[in-house]
Amino acid sequence: MPLREFSDFRATVTATRVLVVGDVMLDRYCFGDVERISPEAPVPVVRISRSEERPGGAANVARNVAALGAKATLISVIGDDEPGRSLERLLGEEHVRTSFHRDARLPTTVKLRVIARQQQLLRIDFETLPSHEILATKLADYERALPEFDVIVLSDYGKGGLAHIARMIEQARARGTAVLVDPKGEDWLRYRGATVLTPNRAEFRQVAGGWNNEAELATKAQTLRAELGLEALLITRAEEGMSLYTDAGAQHIPALAREVYDVSGAGDTVIATLATLIGARADLSSAVRIANRAAGIVVGKLGTAVVHPDELP
Repeated sequence: MPLREFSDFRATVTATRVLVVGDVMLDRYCFGDVERISPEAPVPVVRISRSEERPGGAANVARNVAALGAKATLISVIGDDEPGRSLERLLGEEHVRTSFHRDARLPTTVKLRVIARQQQLLRIDFETLPSHEILATKLADYERALPEFDVIVLSDYGKGGLAHIARMIEQARARGTAVLVDPKGEDWLRYRGATVLTPNRAEFRQVAGGWNNEAELATKAQTLRAELGLEALLITRAEEGMSLYTDAGAQHIPALAREVYDVSGAGDTVIATLATLIGARADLSSAVRIANRAAGIVVGKLGTAVVHPDELP
C-alpha cells in the first residue's frame, strides 16, 4: 500500500472526534536578560521583560489535535484557582472542548520556565495529586462520553490523574474504539490492551532495559508488545527517529534533518497526530510517518507548540 500524506486525510480529519484524558498543566514562560550575578549567591539575576502561558501535558495533546482540524475534547482535573481558569480560557481560544473537574484542595499543576537568550535557566514545578473522589467523577464522565468518539488518547504524565486507566482502556476496547497511551513510570501492566503505546527511548529503556543493537531492541519491543496485548508499540528515539513494532515486524522512520530548538511537547504532538489520523481511518504506516514529520516541525518552535495542516504536505 503506498504511503499517503496528511492532505489525503484532511477532509476526514475535520469530522474526526478525539477524546483526550490525562494530566493537564499550565506552562508559564518568563523571558528576560541576564546582566549580572546575584550578590546573594552565585546565580544569574534575570530581568524579566515578558511572559507567556500555554496549555501543557494532556492539554497540549488536545490543542495539537484541534490545530490539525479535528474535534478535540479534554477530560481532566484542575484546581479551583487562577491557573486553572487560565488553562480553561486558553483551551477555549484554541477550540478545545473541556470537561474539567475542579478540586478546591488541588492547585492546578504549573510549570514555570525562566528563559534568557533562548536558553532555559530554570524550571519550577507546582503540583499536588488529585483526590480519589474527583477521579471517580472524572471516570463517570469518561464512561458517558465514550460512545461519541472515534479514538481515545490517554496522556499519562504521572501526576495521578489516570488512576483508573486500566478500566478506561478496557471499556474503550470493548466498544472497538482505538486507545493510544503515552506512558509514564515502570508499571506498564496497567496499559494492557491498549491499541498503541508511544514511549520515548528513555521511558522504554526504564521498563525493558538497555540494548546493544537493533535486533536486541526489536526482541525487547516485540516481547513487551505481546505481554501487554498491544496492536503496535511506537518508540520515539529523538535523533534516531521512530521505531514501530507490529505483527508485521519492525519499521524504522528516520528523524527529519532540521534544527532542533526545543523538544518539550514533541511527544504530545506525535500522539496527537497519530490519534487524529487513526481516527480518520489512515493506515498505521502513513500515520506514523506523518506524526514523525509533525514532530520534526514542532521541535523547531519554542516551548509547547502545535503543527497546523498547512505545515504538512
